[in-house]
Amino acid sequence: MRTLKALAREAAGLGASEAAAASTGATQEVVRVLQICNACRYCEGYCAVFPAMTRRLEFHTADVHYLANLCHNCGACLHACQYAPPHDFALNVPRAMARVRAETYAEYAWPRALGGLYRRNGVVVAGALAFALALFLALAAVSTGNLSAARADASAFYAVFPHGLLVAMFLPVFAFAVLALGMGVRRFWRAAGDGPATLPAATEAAHHALTLKYLDGGHGDGCNEESDRFTLQRRRFHHLTFYGFLLCFASTGTATLYHYLLGQHAPYGFTSLPKLLGMPGGVALLAGSAGLLALQWRRHPLHRAPEQRSMDVGFIGLLLLTAASGLALALSHGTAVMTLALCLHLGAVMALFVTMPYGKFAHAVYRGAALLKWSIERRKPSNLKLGDD
Repeated sequence: MRTLKALAREAAGLGASEAAAASTGATQEVVRVLQICNACRYCEGYCAVFPAMTRRLEFHTADVHYLANLCHNCGACLHACQYAPPHDFALNVPRAMARVRAETYAEYAWPRALGGLYRRNGVVVAGALAFALALFLALAAVSTGNLSAARADASAFYAVFPHGLLVAMFLPVFAFAVLALGMGVRRFWRAAGDGPATLPAATEAAHHALTLKYLDGGHGDGCNEESDRFTLQRRRFHHLTFYGFLLCFASTGTATLYHYLLGQHAPYGFTSLPKLLGMPGGVALLAGSAGLLALQWRRHPLHRAPEQRSMDVGFIGLLLLTAASGLALALSHGTAVMTLALCLHLGAVMALFVTMPYGKFAHAVYRGAALLKWSIERRKPSNLKLGDD
């Protein structure tokens, strides 16, 4: 077996630091890191990345993209690694994987030309788009005399913007987001996929995705954030964000059924199903996104890929704004600020869906595909012989 030092020299040169390796590209740095990790294997039980890694002796670009999206950035491997900075090998799996994940969002984006939209100026793009759309809607309300249209009767919601107009604005944006995400994950799967999924593999992958299994640090105690102390905060905030978003989506879907099947138009009472789904969903989304935003600032610097931070904060900020403005809208019915709350909420929602295929939301789709690939792959015999490594 080759020594760790020999592997490090072969992959990145004698005494290569993380900064020097980064100059050759994020993918090459992951290859360097994985070749050393493949010889050490101390972290094999921490998450799916390491057993998936051990099934390979070489790491091609598609393998690197797959493993990077399989990584949940829990940080356990960094805090356990004896070769982490300030060691000469400077192994930092979470940061190296995060940089590649950001590249995959652009690499597999559809249309590809829009792939770099969120890479460098996520906060500016997200904020400017949300508030520009909200301002446009507010000016439209002023021009039609509907800025003060808030009143307590059942027609108040659509007195500002007719239902047909809202559908004409949001349906194309939503359809485009779904199409772009679908085309992106199709490209990802064609590059990294491992054949058709079986029902057991799909069921296992869905379970791992919905429970965020690999945010438990491999032992159930959780992630490392700003220190070596384990915590389940990241997992819990992700759950609040994800399931809060789903409840809000279910609320919108239920309201659509109320409108078209039952002939009941918004706004709805607090005891109606859309409100019973949307209010808890909004609170959960608000708490989860606020928690994730707080973790962004408190996390240990070695966990972060600085160039990706704007993308992360921009996406989380849009989720936070969507939740906060939605709750404000629900509580402002019948008041003078309802129209402004409606414009802000609609602007935030539209900005969220416009940027969704090109920002951090894409990681949920690609990570789901990576989890499915791992569930398929682990059911197949390894092609490696005992003496290969």
